[in-house]
Amino acid sequence: MDLWLIENNTAGYSVNWKVVKTLFERKTPFQHLQVLETLEFGRTMVLDGAIQVTEKDEFIYHEMIAHIPLFSHQNPREVLVIGGGDGATVREILRHPGTTVDLVEIDQAVLDASREYFPGLACGLDDQRTRVIVADGIHYLESCTKTYDVVIIDASDPVGPAVGLFDEAFYRNVYRVLKADGIMVTQSESPFFNYQLLREINAILRKIFPLVKVYLTCVPSYIAGFWSFTAASKRYDPADPRRFPADFGECKYYTQSVHRAAFELPACIANLLRTKDCKGFGSK
Repeated sequence: MDLWLIENNTAGYSVNWKVVKTLFERKTPFQHLQVLETLEFGRTMVLDGAIQVTEKDEFIYHEMIAHIPLFSHQNPREVLVIGGGDGATVREILRHPGTTVDLVEIDQAVLDASREYFPGLACGLDDQRTRVIVADGIHYLESCTKTYDVVIIDASDPVGPAVGLFDEAFYRNVYRVLKADGIMVTQSESPFFNYQLLREINAILRKIFPLVKVYLTCVPSYIAGFWSFTAASKRYDPADPRRFPADFGECKYYTQSVHRAAFELPACIANLLRTKDCKGFGSK
């Protein structure tokens, strides 16, 4: 009998994943964690029934959440990542010479599972330039006295332990720990299915930061593929890659042209962000 993971994304939309075998499964103090071998996407981490990362397409999400802010900043050195316990965002950050990373992950089990089952993602977790802090990211920021050049919110969906990573008080603390020329980026969900959340994040950040811009990419394993990020900056334009060292090496997805193009929003997304009473893609 075939084994399938049914990912129920909304009340009227789900995706079926054929599972070759279950490699790991555990109910942690925070969430239900699975590592599955899937037929099409290889090893896959699942939290509370939702796909978080797959071997096949993880590079798209992680290159876009990391390199957009780091290449937009003039001289990024100290980087904070909230969430991202799989380690792949850290991996991409450490490709930038001179950077150090503080990673704050609430669930030790996610870190352990990634080290064991996703070594290609977790390779930066034990790098000497990385400090891993097992803690609630909200509480960490509330008491944080250190300042950062870049803050990346690599949160899971806004349910369970990640709910508070999407509200105004949290983003004000992000602003506080950023240096005078700091940049932050948060993943801001599917613009097709979670347009209200995307609009709320954009509106909150515009009250706090002088520069706020949404950018898009496509992550095939995420709900409908279409995915958004929201960048907020104190000084630098997030849509402008200010530097790209000749010796940086090639990415699998990110390029300077992709960087700029990601901020060219389709009319339907731009309309979502500027029209308060817009009810989504099907609205007139």
